[in-house]
Amino acid sequence: MTKPRPCGCKGCRTCLVCETQYGAENLKLQLKFDKSKGYVYCPFCNKAWPGWDADSYKQHPNHEGDPIDYPGIFIQPDFISEEEERDLMKNIDEMPWDISQSGRRKQNFGPKTNFKKKKIAVGKFDGFPEFSKYLQERFDTIDLLKSYDVIEQCSLEYDPSKGASIDPHIDDCWVWGERIVTVNCLSDSVLTMTSFKDDIKKYNLFCAQEYGPAVSPESKVTLGKGVEQTAYDASKSVLSDDLIIRIPMPRRSLLVIYGEPRYHWEHCVLREDITSRRVCIAYREFTPPYLHGDHQDIGNTIRNIAKVFWDHRAKNYNTIEGY
Repeated sequence: MTKPRPCGCKGCRTCLVCETQYGAENLKLQLKFDKSKGYVYCPFCNKAWPGWDADSYKQHPNHEGDPIDYPGIFIQPDFISEEEERDLMKNIDEMPWDISQSGRRKQNFGPKTNFKKKKIAVGKFDGFPEFSKYLQERFDTIDLLKSYDVIEQCSLEYDPSKGASIDPHIDDCWVWGERIVTVNCLSDSVLTMTSFKDDIKKYNLFCAQEYGPAVSPESKVTLGKGVEQTAYDASKSVLSDDLIIRIPMPRRSLLVIYGEPRYHWEHCVLREDITSRRVCIAYREFTPPYLHGDHQDIGNTIRNIAKVFWDHRAKNYNTIEGY
């Protein structure tokens, strides 16, 4: 039952389909949270306030309790308009979806990567759908995303009827850079953050000790240049490791994770926080070694390909990696 199943799940990953139809109920990940340890991040005052209900940020400025600082989070509400969201989803749904794990579907555009062997190749990557170009161009209007060269774009669909979720994890740190960007569409959702206490070999987290931070403590973009501390050390947390931080992801908003929550906290999307169809568009950049280090040549090749945008209606989807 740990082998790949028709729903797309494999190993310990499960969804409502394989739990009810393929006997995977006993594999379901049991996450136990002490909700009394919860804090909800407010995008308006950039503080985290005691509580669990992610909608509580909407009572700003009338928060209750004592807040804590939680650096490394940027939320831009209404990053896209209602009309832009409608057009974006129409175009996305005109392209084929690929099944993924834990009740999700995906559309992935980026180079071919092997995280275990730390190898990357162009593969069949040939750029991005043209209808999404304006999103990347709009990144330039945000100071925190200056010099953000997208090298992977992935649409992920979360369907509550499938029990869609994503388990706690840290995005791989060997090739994916510090700033993790997400555009959230169709419904509000929540990112739940828990302190990472495992071996730094997991997620290739030790690689973040080999390059500098992309963002300075003053939130200035450095891309790993001219800094004395590593990205891992520069972002070490001073918070208690038993806290749980709930990051609201309002519909049509932009979320950027960097620094401390990027390297010292796992993030997940809980099944209970998917109440209607949600589609997020996730973006990745390179780590410094692929920008101006030992792997700059292949990095430049892939970044040049990433400047190409094509008409999805005229596309042969057999050429896209992952389909």
